[in-house]
Amino acid sequence: MDATRSNAPAAQLSSIRADGSRLAIHPADVRGRFIRARRIVFVLLIAFYVAAPLLSVAEHPAIHLDVAARHFYLFGRTFNAQDFWLVVPAMLSFTFGLLFVTAWRGRVWCGWACPQTVFLEALYRPIERLLEGSRERRLRAQNEPLTPGRAGRKAVKHVLYVAISIGIAHVSLALFLSAAQLRGMVLEGPTAHPVPFAWAMALSALFYFNFGWFREQFCVVLCPYGRMQSVMHDRDSVLIAYDAKRGEPRGPLRKQAAAAAQTGDCVDCKKCVYACPTAIDIRNGLQMECLACAQCIDACDEVMDKIGKPQGLIRYASLRELDGAPRKVLRPRLVIYGLLFFTATTTLAASLWQRSAYEANIVRPAGLPYLLSGDSVVNQLQVHLANKTAQTLVLRVRSQTSIRADVRVTTEPVIIAPMSLATVPVGVVFARKDWGQGAQLVLRFEPTEGGEVREQAVRLLAPP
Repeated sequence: MDATRSNAPAAQLSSIRADGSRLAIHPADVRGRFIRARRIVFVLLIAFYVAAPLLSVAEHPAIHLDVAARHFYLFGRTFNAQDFWLVVPAMLSFTFGLLFVTAWRGRVWCGWACPQTVFLEALYRPIERLLEGSRERRLRAQNEPLTPGRAGRKAVKHVLYVAISIGIAHVSLALFLSAAQLRGMVLEGPTAHPVPFAWAMALSALFYFNFGWFREQFCVVLCPYGRMQSVMHDRDSVLIAYDAKRGEPRGPLRKQAAAAAQTGDCVDCKKCVYACPTAIDIRNGLQMECLACAQCIDACDEVMDKIGKPQGLIRYASLRELDGAPRKVLRPRLVIYGLLFFTATTTLAASLWQRSAYEANIVRPAGLPYLLSGDSVVNQLQVHLANKTAQTLVLRVRSQTSIRADVRVTTEPVIIAPMSLATVPVGVVFARKDWGQGAQLVLRFEPTEGGEVREQAVRLLAPP
């Protein structure tokens, strides 16, 4: 990985014992501008997550993904199965946006907005600190006999973990079932709704296992994003970095006083290591496990303030800046990612803007393409209509043919329930002698309450 490493030897990862087994990580509490900003972001993201299925927009939840019925409600807009293709530009927009942000600011998504980080740092770790004390106290307790008091605190901690996990699981289900429907299922009990209950328990167990024990291993072992960062970064990406030129050679403060000219600003207190949620030593350079959470920056700045040194020994900086050269803002990688993100987002926005409130398609039913009745030809057609709005749609159907014909629309006007489908048979009868290769039928669909007027054309068939 392209990173400037300090002259000190790389230490063993703090989450791994000498025999290769896992060692639980207990990040130290930190204070500073970044942890304050992250907590504000965490509160806003969790509030949005909880409010999304509860708040009503246009008489529907802000987010309701009814997969079973293939009805989707997003911030007052309604979508159905015919709109599934919009997932493609949406995913491309998110992917290119993530690539752009990563090339520009590193793994800021992981440290500031990823649900794994948000829930762990905002809900689970604070409970652990409240009940079991500081990092130093928890580390000492690992080597001490289990007392009744500690056992009780651990039990309370895990009860709260389970309760929060159940809460997160139910909010997740509310995104798919709607809050009102889920509330009714909870009141009726699990025996009346065994499948949703099984999903709730499975999600609760998964969240409890993940946030209660697995934790940083999800980011280090399972998540592919961290392993891809080396191909998304360059020497001008703004990352969390240690200024080795300023900090090295590192040494304890008492040695610095005796040999200030030969010693860097790093006092080797290891508080940056203790504050890291993945237990890496940022002084060894950029590493795959770094989540860009900036806790090491806050920890180091606090130490620098205490010893009278300027902040920024660990800071947001590019590798080029650490080498003493100015950072290049506009560069091919960033421009390409930005253009791809802009193109995908513009395509998504244009698709949403031009999206019709209903779909109308003329198809031929299975069987013979036409029927002969004496000198007359009969074409049997079907109009498939899809109402993609949350209101009842009333359509008037007008017909026009290029030859003289009798057009019979079985249902007129057509009334389609919200987010529903309708099929309207259409019969076209014309004289065989009037038919030609260019004969066609045009159906015009006019909403009675105003809206987009659409036309669909279809060829009329007859024997030569």
